Amino acid sequence: MPGGRLTQQERHQIALGLADDLPYAEIGRRLDRPTSTITREVMRNGGPTAYRADLAHRASERRAHRRAPASSRRAGAEPQPPGRDAAAVADYAEAFTTVLMASGLNRMAARVLTCLFTTDDGSLTAAQLSRRLEVSPASISKAIAFLESQTLVRRERDERRRDRYVVDDELFYQATLASARANDRLVETARRGVAVLGPHTPAAARLENIARFLDFISESIVRAAEQARAVLHTGPGAASTGIGATEDH
Repeated sequence: MPGGRLTQQERHQIALGLADDLPYAEIGRRLDRPTSTITREVMRNGGPTAYRADLAHRASERRAHRRAPASSRRAGAEPQPPGRDAAAVADYAEAFTTVLMASGLNRMAARVLTCLFTTDDGSLTAAQLSRRLEVSPASISKAIAFLESQTLVRRERDERRRDRYVVDDELFYQATLASARANDRLVETARRGVAVLGPHTPAAARLENIARFLDFISESIVRAAEQARAVLHTGPGAASTGIGATEDH
């Protein structure tokens, strides 16, 4: 039924829909389920090319058996602030993880980033991440290495000389600039191809158009990031106003 746990038959319908290259939204409509439910189900079970209904159903049953004791352990060890529903936080974290996976992150990196984002301090040690996510330290280390390479997490030492992994106000700004720099490298490489292939050939024209497009996008990204940078430092409870509205005061 809509809103409840997916049944094994529904998972087989999802697998059939994926085999027919149906969009997640269409599969959801056929099952009377939200698109987000289908996206989360597929991404947490291998993605659209590796999804297997029976394996996904067995994995769901294993998670259901673990959920109650695991939730009670987390609730005892990491109580939520007053007014914050632990179950709602867990559901939100799963949804956020799914969105990050859909944007290109692997599941463990997405889980680590979600865990850091939803921690008030925005900072955790490897041991804390391992305990909260119930995975091995090696899995955390691999995910952190990838996130650091993408400028999405930074490392700092605390007073006990432990490495802490941090997401702060500036990291998304820096990650955006890193994305623009990656585009710049594509622009440079495309334009080298114009000279190699001959300036008056169709292939060279194609590469030049790609370069011009990416060059424009990069400039726009950097300009927008500079204009919006102050938004990242807005405190809790601040009014949601546009960039232009804040610059005139």
